Amino acid sequence: MKALLALEDGRTFECRSFTGGGESSGEVVFNTSMTGYQEVLTDPSYTGQIVTMTYPLIGNYGINPEDIESERIQVSAFIVREYQDFPSNFRSTETLAHYLDRYKVMGVHELDTRALTRHIRKAGAMRACISTENLDPVSLAQQAKAIQGIEGVDLASRVTAQKPYFWKDGHPVVCEESPEKMDKKIWKETGKKFSIAALDFGIKYNILRCLESVGFEVLVLPADTSADTIRAMEPDGIFLSNGPGDPEPVAYAVETIKNLLGFRPMFGICLGHQLMGLALGGTTFKLKFGHRGANQPVKNLANDRIEITSQNHGFAVNLDSLDSDDFTITHINLNDNTLEGFRHKKIPAFAVQYHPEASPGPRDAMYLFDEFKTMIIKSR
Repeated sequence: MKALLALEDGRTFECRSFTGGGESSGEVVFNTSMTGYQEVLTDPSYTGQIVTMTYPLIGNYGINPEDIESERIQVSAFIVREYQDFPSNFRSTETLAHYLDRYKVMGVHELDTRALTRHIRKAGAMRACISTENLDPVSLAQQAKAIQGIEGVDLASRVTAQKPYFWKDGHPVVCEESPEKMDKKIWKETGKKFSIAALDFGIKYNILRCLESVGFEVLVLPADTSADTIRAMEPDGIFLSNGPGDPEPVAYAVETIKNLLGFRPMFGICLGHQLMGLALGGTTFKLKFGHRGANQPVKNLANDRIEITSQNHGFAVNLDSLDSDDFTITHINLNDNTLEGFRHKKIPAFAVQYHPEASPGPRDAMYLFDEFKTMIIKSR
């Protein structure tokens, strides 16, 4: 079925839908990973975005129910160069097209993804529309201009958990009581495992798998859970998750983090990194086209080693906005020298911009979960 992609600046790309008719809109971005399209589709950090895969052949290993990062597909639409409708993998249970169609998410192919990626790199990520119904370039570009951008929008509230849940043996176990009614008696394995209160701004399941694998009992909490509520639970540590979009509108979380800094050891990833930066007096800005892919080089300044990392973010913390008397800069992006990690000198808190839990992807940064555990042990 013929389709058209139109960007807000008027550039258009002809393509074909492999999921049937329809129309979709969002911020168009690109991901450079060679594998992991299922993880990309289900990552809540992609909420509100149309994702373009730069690897040319997508769909060849199908879809399986084990590699999801959340309960549903999160992207607005999916763009690939060549779609493979006949997957070959022993774990595959359905095709990519069927999976997208099940969640009413549009998928298109036969689009020049190299040209689209080069355009985004030069002009920046921008609003876009894909349609099989409106194939007029001028009209569709006007539609793209009219949609809301992601700057200034609290997307975390759209993807956060509605109810608290424990992560147990690789699965969520929903709690029926509200966070406000919880106290330290909520923990099931006190004395056996360290307890972690994880604020959910769009948390990926593999983060929870990693926290569980190092010996934590993890309780996932809605993004708007208050500092007083978390204090009443008396966790051993606090985790700030990844999530979509602009950190500045998530002001309620920034206030909560401010009130919890120093209360317990704290570890933040991705949006959690940005929110902690804001809570500590820093500022954030929107990157031109973001960092998205499983091959991002980051330098660990503590040991001068280069880590190949998986990333997915469009905003970053201003490196110069953090007071050098209070912070140690721990990681720097080698592509553009943006901030990738910091540690507070006076209180037990650290954060990284990239995804140490990424799967599939590099495992270079898995040590950070052990560092979080070590920080908790030392603070007791």
